[in-house]
Amino acid sequence: MAQAKRIADEVANGIKRSKKRADQLRLQALQAVLQRMIPLVQQVMRQTKARVFRNDIHLSDKIVSLFETATQIIRKGKASKPTEFGRLVKIQEAENQIITDYEVCDQRPADNTLLVKSIEAHRRKLGRVPHTVATDAGFYSHANETAVTKMGVQRVAIPNRSTKSEERRLLQKKRWFRRAQAWRTGCEGRISILKRRHGLNRCRYPGDDGMKRWVGLGVIADNLINIGKILASRAAEV
Repeated sequence: MAQAKRIADEVANGIKRSKKRADQLRLQALQAVLQRMIPLVQQVMRQTKARVFRNDIHLSDKIVSLFETATQIIRKGKASKPTEFGRLVKIQEAENQIITDYEVCDQRPADNTLLVKSIEAHRRKLGRVPHTVATDAGFYSHANETAVTKMGVQRVAIPNRSTKSEERRLLQKKRWFRRAQAWRTGCEGRISILKRRHGLNRCRYPGDDGMKRWVGLGVIADNLINIGKILASRAAEV
């Protein structure tokens, strides 16, 4: 760190310089890299000291990657993969496997805070709320069910795993509820396809803006394929 600071200062102050303009420009570019990396490495040193000497692992500005600072720690809670590194992406799908909304989350929000915003995004883009909403149990709360029903959603298929109400259990066994959940389970495959077919397993663009651009391009590509399939099937019927 001391050596990097010294060299960066020497280039900035003109102590280190080259007579050739091309070499000088290259030297300045390398100096800019050092200036960008120095504070990042200092932060890594601070968080390493906090972890080793104070057992503090909850620093708010923790850096996971020096080269891709948008990377975050994602706790999955799975036995095979309890922790992943990347960004949480919300994918919202409608009929015919069309993605109607996506979001690269700045932080990892609780799932149940995303439901109402998702319905609002659907209404804003399509001009009406969906007839049926299906999510996994992480989106459930009584307040969420009440809110989306008031918004005009006629059928809300969100499992409540902890319910002790017999009425609630009977509701979750109804055919429409089970069909909506089966459809939602099928939508889980969209995430796998986006990763496998469109490269969302790893972002090739740097930074927050690059991450959002990369996810958006993957969503557009997937929608183009599915829209093409729909139009082709309709043309074949005609």
